[in-house]
Amino acid sequence: MRSSGILLHITSLPSEGGIGTLGKEAYKFVDFLHDSGMRIWQVLPISPTGFGDSPYQSVSTFAGNPLLIDLPMLVEEGLISDFSFPKDKEPSSVDYGKVVEIKTQQLKEIYQKSKGKVTGELKTFVRSNSWVKNYALFSAVKEHFGKISLMQWPDEDIRMRKREAIKHYETLLEDSINYYVFIQYLFFKQWFALKKYANKKGISLFGDMPIYVAEDSADVWANPDVFQLDKERCPTHIAGVPPDYFSSDGQRWGNPLYDWKYLKSSRYKWWLKRLAAMGKIYDILRVDHFIGFANYYSIPAKDKTAKHGRWKKGPGKSFFKEVLKQLPELKIVAEDLGAVNDTVKSLLLYCGYPGMKVLSFAFTGNPHDTHLPQNYEENFVVYTGTHDNSTSEGWYDSASNAQRELANKVLSRRKDQSFSEAMCENAMNSIANTCILPMQDILGLPDTARMNIPSTIGGINWRWRLKQGQITEELSGKLKNLNILSGRV
Repeated sequence: MRSSGILLHITSLPSEGGIGTLGKEAYKFVDFLHDSGMRIWQVLPISPTGFGDSPYQSVSTFAGNPLLIDLPMLVEEGLISDFSFPKDKEPSSVDYGKVVEIKTQQLKEIYQKSKGKVTGELKTFVRSNSWVKNYALFSAVKEHFGKISLMQWPDEDIRMRKREAIKHYETLLEDSINYYVFIQYLFFKQWFALKKYANKKGISLFGDMPIYVAEDSADVWANPDVFQLDKERCPTHIAGVPPDYFSSDGQRWGNPLYDWKYLKSSRYKWWLKRLAAMGKIYDILRVDHFIGFANYYSIPAKDKTAKHGRWKKGPGKSFFKEVLKQLPELKIVAEDLGAVNDTVKSLLLYCGYPGMKVLSFAFTGNPHDTHLPQNYEENFVVYTGTHDNSTSEGWYDSASNAQRELANKVLSRRKDQSFSEAMCENAMNSIANTCILPMQDILGLPDTARMNIPSTIGGINWRWRLKQGQITEELSGKLKNLNILSGRV
């Protein structure tokens, strides 16, 4: 079945409080998708943001981002009586430093005022989410040590998870631990309410799951056997990619690599638990860096760049045999961008998962380029661009005259069309079963609205937000018409 959707992270919604939330603007966006003939809402990882405010460097692969909790909904539920937000000075951008400071203070006040109000629901939540106790203890200890990295914790016993140390900190930090559990309860209550609303409207939530987890995370702390760590539980080898179009030094991500030999001996228990949890949170799951399951780039942890890493064989079919057997209903999209060799292609064919095509990668002059629309197959998800790319208008502004001429020719761009309009129309009319359009391209925005620049920290990364009034009935009607003409309704 042909379908379409929009890529817009929740932080980019024009909610009150300086950042997008799971509140009324999220519900309004679901209505907009429905009215526009779209059936999919794709978001970036919803886990707590970590280093550089990136959702791809989180302290937990299972937890939700507290910054996305909507406070007005808590008032409606009677959990709190009121709250106040400072006025947004720059509504088109997230000021993470300010948002984190203010929202953390507000959530801690809400926790203190809410003690005893949701005891039964809270106990049920804890029983249903086995990961939350380790996450809460990790977060409480991390806060106790001034939020420094796990690898720098001054108490070696708790860093190494000695039994007596765990008991000690569970007692010492009991109130803080309960706070972190409570916040996760609030987040997932709001998340699943939104998911229920979206599903009733015929909208599937399409989530993104990074293949790797952060070094400074509850996942590494609680599951050291799963990762390539030394006897001091520090990473020996880390993830990244070799030098490429984005970076001459390659990308040194810093995430600890998996110990696939151990994981295979445990029948991939930790990974299956992770995928099962993601399958409950999302209707469709994009597995980021899928090529890492076929072959992964291993960089010595001591190296400062990714230049001297080596490709290693991944778990391949052995892993996905268990996934397909244990989680047959899981709907996965493989992010198969990058060094796609025959091993990757064979694994993708074995799994049957749709891969990805990115239209902005197509204008190389190579008639066999797999991102050219005439080379697509049905079992793919096509994008004009991803969160790591320039917007379509940004690409066109920085392209050479020869690239622009080729792109206009490939797209059969009309004189009355903007470049982003031609890109969106071409992607929608492609043979690919699914088409996802970034909201920035639907609006025809310049590169100042892009979501992320790979291999950089700070700047515009992860900050872009919609402004009130940018989503209109006229825009909805335009998208509905495009869906009808492309046979995606």
